[in-house]
Amino acid sequence: MMDRAPHQRIVVLTGAGISAESGINTFRDNGGLWENHRLEDVATPEAFSRDPALVQRFYNLRRAQLNSVTYNAAHKALAEFEQNFRGEFLLVTQNVDHLHRLSGSQNLIHMHGELRKSRCTTTNVVYDQLGDIDVHTHCVCCNTPTLRPHIVWFGEMPLLMDDIYAALEQCDLFISIGTSGNVYPAAGFVEVANSVGARTVEINLEPSRGVTLFHEAYQGPASVAVPEFLANL
Repeated sequence: MMDRAPHQRIVVLTGAGISAESGINTFRDNGGLWENHRLEDVATPEAFSRDPALVQRFYNLRRAQLNSVTYNAAHKALAEFEQNFRGEFLLVTQNVDHLHRLSGSQNLIHMHGELRKSRCTTTNVVYDQLGDIDVHTHCVCCNTPTLRPHIVWFGEMPLLMDDIYAALEQCDLFISIGTSGNVYPAAGFVEVANSVGARTVEINLEPSRGVTLFHEAYQGPASVAVPEFLANL
């Protein structure tokens, strides 16, 4: 590979593949089920309106599972790279776990929300949420049972998209890690980066559907491939 000028503005996108090695289930299985639930029953605003108790129980269980997992070498390599990098660095994750933050990442956007946060449906105030939520749990701001998981459901807009696109439109390196390339708008980030002349890199266990859009692609477990790539950057 030819020598390159040092990168100054880096955007990294991570998906389920980076957390799978930490024991967190990927988004859904081949049958379209999410941990034995139909997505329509637990991951839409309509589901929450129809059966809030079921939706809360589902996310309570997923939140509790986070107590038994921790970050892996890929999470840690990204956090350490950010700490030592002198340019602009943004990490965007599609994951709703806390492992990037736990490993030390700072400039981080959870575009699909976070399991360890809740949101008031009346005021949109976001709270840290480590315990369970049920239909009787009151929020602090209005003292009514209006808390929902701080998760972007199907049919809802991902969070902080303006900030993400602004970073993509200025980046000179875009790295996609552990993503399927199936879910938009994240699947289109590489095209934005390509349009501004950025170097684009995919790191995945297997090539994604959109692998041909990237300048470079590397295959392997994230815990091995990510530290190796960053060490040579």
